[in-house]
Amino acid sequence: MTVSAQIQQWTQKILKPAVDQARFDQAMNDIRHRSPPPVLWLLGKTQSGKSSIIQALTGSTRAEIGQGFRSCTRTADVYDFPDEETAFIRFLDTRGLGEVGYDPTDDMAYCEARSSLLVITLKADDHQLDEVVKAARRIRKDHPDWPFLVVQTCLHEAYADLEQGHILPYPFGDGELGAYVPPRLALTLSTQRSALEGLGGRFVVIDFTRPEDGYDPVYYGLDALWAAIEDVLPAGLARLMRETLAHRQSLNDVYSRTVHPHVVGYAITAGLLGAIPVPVVNLSLVLAAQAKMLHSIASIYGVSLTARSLGEVASAVGMGGLMARYGVNELASLIPGWGSAIAGLSSAAITYGLGKTLDFYYGQTRQGAAFSRDMLREVYRKEFEQGRALLARRFGGESAGQASGRDTRSFKAG
Repeated sequence: MTVSAQIQQWTQKILKPAVDQARFDQAMNDIRHRSPPPVLWLLGKTQSGKSSIIQALTGSTRAEIGQGFRSCTRTADVYDFPDEETAFIRFLDTRGLGEVGYDPTDDMAYCEARSSLLVITLKADDHQLDEVVKAARRIRKDHPDWPFLVVQTCLHEAYADLEQGHILPYPFGDGELGAYVPPRLALTLSTQRSALEGLGGRFVVIDFTRPEDGYDPVYYGLDALWAAIEDVLPAGLARLMRETLAHRQSLNDVYSRTVHPHVVGYAITAGLLGAIPVPVVNLSLVLAAQAKMLHSIASIYGVSLTARSLGEVASAVGMGGLMARYGVNELASLIPGWGSAIAGLSSAAITYGLGKTLDFYYGQTRQGAAFSRDMLREVYRKEFEQGRALLARRFGGESAGQASGRDTRSFKAG
């Protein structure tokens, strides 16, 4: 088959996926059951800073978070990042804490096989903690192995002088109350900690405000929060979250910032589908996931996905090498464990590279900037490598990434 025919064939499969929706949905349900998104359970009263934590960790806006929550149990809402279909991290926000009689049973059942971290949020000046402490102790009793953080928030509301700024340098490293912490503030923080004594949680002190509040830095204690998360979460998840946030923040274009987490989510989805040990079936499912991603990117830019745009991207990427890569993936997926990990990571990296290349294509087109086939080829090459590095631990650790790297060094675009 000629390269031109391969491009046309791939383009048609993306524009009109061969997998029917019911079959694709079933495959998605299967992989979500086998590999559900990890959950960060935020346990705390209303206005204790839970949404601010989500905003700081994901780079989502307050509006996006507010609109993105949906009910999942009688007493909790869930926020999928970047969205429900392609979530690679999920935040559970418990409602009703502080109300007499809160029972965490349903929430614990939801988190039973999913929770990666319990985050208890306490406003620094709040000492009506009976219901929070009761719920935390019950969860700890039923799940003694769950890691959790106690995050003391809204620090400025506990300052003796509300006009004072944050204490700099940050004196709460490793959760300690440093010598420069004013006595009144140290007392309120230590009193809260005493109420949770014996639960084994790690303490973090933060104050995430809005720019108009006048406090600098806006995300006071964010580095300490990341350090604590990285200590207690699996390294791959913490790294994926932090690198995704850093990548989003480095992008100047609002469209690309919006596109990026969707590309990551679809890349993970394609990788999970690509690891299915059934040749032909896994390829058709991967192509269906890529089709959804590419249509989603076009939608973000407010345009329709066309054969021309797909053809230009496919021509630059090199369909001959790409289709050969898919053939290797199908064979690798038949090897239990290591082979499936390589196939999954390779499918994820290809999907990531395609998504970022189409993002670049639309970004250049929207701005009326000139670009060439060579530029698209270089973008794909760099983004393929970036995706492979970003997602290596998600698909079997560094060994899979190294094996995939050896296997793809001969893969040339064009």
